[in-house]
Amino acid sequence: MSADSLTSRFRCTALAAAAALTVAQGGAFAADKAKPEPSLWQRETLTGDWGGQRTALKENYGIEITLIYIGEVLGVMSGGVNRTTSYEGRAEFTVDTDLQKLIGLAGAKSHFKIYQIHDGGRNAVANVGSIADPSNIDALSTTRLFTAWYEQSFADRFSLRIGQLAADDEFITSPTAGGLINGTFGWAGLLAANITSGGPAYPLAAPGVRLATTLTDKVTLLTAVFAGDPAGRTTCTVTPQECNERGLNFGLVGGALWMSELQYAVNQSKGAAGLPAVYKLGGWYSTNSRFADQRFGRNAAGSRVLLSDPASTGPYLHKGNWGLYGVIDQTVFQSSERALSLFMRGGFSPSDRNLISYYIDGGAGLKGLFNGRPDDTLTFGVAYAKISKDAAAADIDAGNAIVRSQEVVFELSYAAQLAPWWILQPDLQYIVRPGGNVANPNDPNGAAIKNAFVAGLRSTIKF
Repeated sequence: MSADSLTSRFRCTALAAAAALTVAQGGAFAADKAKPEPSLWQRETLTGDWGGQRTALKENYGIEITLIYIGEVLGVMSGGVNRTTSYEGRAEFTVDTDLQKLIGLAGAKSHFKIYQIHDGGRNAVANVGSIADPSNIDALSTTRLFTAWYEQSFADRFSLRIGQLAADDEFITSPTAGGLINGTFGWAGLLAANITSGGPAYPLAAPGVRLATTLTDKVTLLTAVFAGDPAGRTTCTVTPQECNERGLNFGLVGGALWMSELQYAVNQSKGAAGLPAVYKLGGWYSTNSRFADQRFGRNAAGSRVLLSDPASTGPYLHKGNWGLYGVIDQTVFQSSERALSLFMRGGFSPSDRNLISYYIDGGAGLKGLFNGRPDDTLTFGVAYAKISKDAAAADIDAGNAIVRSQEVVFELSYAAQLAPWWILQPDLQYIVRPGGNVANPNDPNGAAIKNAFVAGLRSTIKF
């Protein structure tokens, strides 16, 4: 499929979607008899079905509009860098389109998502000083395009997706770990800390192509290639998010990031007789040529020296980087109102060019803890990130009193489904050795950041 053909299809999709929305707003569905709205506490969304137009848009035109707002308060109760409270919020606007219904294009879909992100100033990760962000919605305050893609299915076995993609939508995911709000239980620290600019994951997606191949009814192979640096600039002198503030830098810079994942999933349908389970094995490889060595640098003559050597003019740069990982998510008990699932993820990367050399997390999710509340979920997780031996050696070389070792995150979260459109989620986190054991910038004696206890409350409303 040529680039001109894809561009033409994107344009047709956008024009058709705009036309359908205009028709809907003009009352094209007024002749349809709208079904009576459920009561406030029973409807799927807070704003309901918009007089039947929401359902009509989806059924007649294949257009599904999603509006979500997440707001949370997270307070550092002890330890960390700053014992204070932060507010973080994110509004999400998504349009998913079945192009077969809309314009008769069989097996085709389109998608785009926009975020409006805001906070009250200093955020939770800055207050804690950790590698793992206590909030998976934390990001630079801005309005940004996140993802925008076109997908075409072939022969019921292949699905090709092209556009601005987020790897964390499909790779290294765990349904059970999704009940936690610390970012490391989504896009794991092994990838977030090691891949250039954090990789193509929230809040920075990147141009890419993804092919999903259904090998059997239980086995799927995902393969994708992304632009190597989601900051989208060859030279970025500030943070990657600031370099790509609006999500509109579509530059193919930083080489290429290749990802592949083999998935084995059983008993996924609602009426399946057995217990659901997902097993995944994946890996990534980046062709970027600017991965800084954790221990060695170069002097003016180009010779390799220790980073702590006064003659060092900057880090020694490696070409290429990689990592391997695995995921297990297994339901071990299930009844009409309750289900208990366990998860574990782990992986490793080369020590010489990565901050985290190996990583493992795991935990459990219990749905329906209390009688009469089958949709509530209690989730517990633990994540362990090992600082690479080369980074630790660099601390020793420099004569630092504090040597980095590891960071451990404990989290307990309860998602209470107050209505189909509203989840209220109290959350507790305890982070051991924030930053992997580094000095507290606010301590006049240079002592290490103390273990942080974080308590918070999140509200998620679907409009």
